[in-house]
Amino acid sequence: MTSITRMRPWDPIASSTTYWKSSARMWEIWWTRMSGKEAIDVARQRRFNTLVRFARDHSPFYREAYRGLPERDLDPRELPTVTKAALMARFNDWVTDTEINWEGVTEFIADRKHIGERYLDRYVVWKSSGSTGKPGIYVQDSDALVTFDALMAVQLGPVRFAVEHSWDLLARGSRAALVAATGDHFASIASWQRVCQGNPWIVARGFSIMEPLPRLVAQLNEYQPTFLASYRTMLSLLAEEQDAGRLKIDVMRLWSGGECLTPDAGAAIERTFGCPLTNEYGASECMSIAFGCREGWLHVNADWVLLEPVDRDHCPTLPGERSHTVLLSTLANRVQPIIRYDLGDCIVAKPDRCDCGNPLPAIRVEGRRDDVLSVRAADGSVVRLLPLALTTVVEEATHEHRFQIVQTAPDCLMLRLDPRGDDARHAIGRAAAAALSNYLAQQSLANVQVKLDGRSPCSDGRSGKLREVIVESGPAKN
Repeated sequence: MTSITRMRPWDPIASSTTYWKSSARMWEIWWTRMSGKEAIDVARQRRFNTLVRFARDHSPFYREAYRGLPERDLDPRELPTVTKAALMARFNDWVTDTEINWEGVTEFIADRKHIGERYLDRYVVWKSSGSTGKPGIYVQDSDALVTFDALMAVQLGPVRFAVEHSWDLLARGSRAALVAATGDHFASIASWQRVCQGNPWIVARGFSIMEPLPRLVAQLNEYQPTFLASYRTMLSLLAEEQDAGRLKIDVMRLWSGGECLTPDAGAAIERTFGCPLTNEYGASECMSIAFGCREGWLHVNADWVLLEPVDRDHCPTLPGERSHTVLLSTLANRVQPIIRYDLGDCIVAKPDRCDCGNPLPAIRVEGRRDDVLSVRAADGSVVRLLPLALTTVVEEATHEHRFQIVQTAPDCLMLRLDPRGDDARHAIGRAAAAALSNYLAQQSLANVQVKLDGRSPCSDGRSGKLREVIVESGPAKN
């Protein structure tokens, strides 16, 4: 399934305005970072203070949370932390535009034809995938979108890249491909649709992770992208297909996001495709938090993001120590302020400046680490299954976001659900098992059993996140 439909006619005036705003923001980012660490710190502090003042004035949630605090610029550690559950429970009080409300937003995203379109003609709405077991809904204003576009452009180095490869791009044609979850308002596909709608000269196509791998490989071979973006697990699978000679594409740039990318995995993908890979660390709450460098670190966009590694009591951890979680403040979005938000990721901050020379602070992240499953088909062949595809199947069939799929044998998957009444548990289990069995049959795996496990899902002891797809024992081997 490809996703290439433009949702509404191209507006040249709006697109031109967005282009010039993004260009100005890109050069602002570049100039600040060229000026060094002090300029970055000053810019972040100024934006943080402005955001806090705006939130106090326009968000009932933050006005109440900050009641009793001094009416002055505050150190971040003087402010309380917030959680996804608390913000979602008071969604209408959290947002700063009174035209936005929970009922309107949920009605808008219930129609998947709206993916990439503007809510109230001025906002983009994203859903989180619920990697902590609780999904969220996030509204992005125009300034946030301009900033995310500019950060991406700076990270990809468009000027140098275009100069070095302009003749190749002209000769081979510039075609961009995103392989992602395309069936809902997730940040990746919604952003992709938005960019395509605003730039009709871009040749771009979205491909669904739900496709059987052989069919996806055939589609990419036909399309022949020069830019390929996806999750780490999918890029690794496609690299295996490229090594085996089944995938035959000649890309000039790769992008990875949404999952933890180790330096070894990134290097292996780059070797296979023979081109650079940009590793992005982001979330639905803030699409661009940090980006990778050649030394294997992630550099925080510290002029637009405040990231605080903390322990269980939300006290700062020292550089070099692994945090229990991290507090996120994204400084570009005012319609839905995110200030000292418990993101749930565990990070390690580099004590000193990175050897790559980048003045931005460097971190390593323990993010999503779901397993790719190797499952035995009836004919003895091994089929690789992407974790995000499996979780999407269950979520769409049951609307549940806290579960685990556990491979216990080469041809057996166990499904763990949250405790509840027996009738509800078994009804959800039957719906999930039926959806998974149908998906497996489409992957030539009709022989694989799906059973309901009596145990409950268990969050990862290190990261605190719910690993939704894990291999407990018995993966199939060639």
